[in-house]
Amino acid sequence: IGVFMLETLKGHRADAERKAWDSLARYKFLMAGYWMAKWVGFNQVLKSEGHGDPNPFAPLVRFSRERLGR
Repeated sequence: IGVFMLETLKGHRADAERKAWDSLARYKFLMAGYWMAKWVGFNQVLKSEGHGDPNPFAPLVRFSRERLGR
């Protein structure tokens, strides 16, 4: 993947994260899940090229698991 494509994917990943948090903050849970999944997909491609980031939604997942007693 070229530099332009990497930067484009990073931009899409950043947009997906922003939209996920915005959707969650407005009680748009289905849309939040959609954008979270998009973030994960972009990150998987970037990760395969050595440019992956830690999942910004991991604390939310941990909180959810704690609430369920897991």
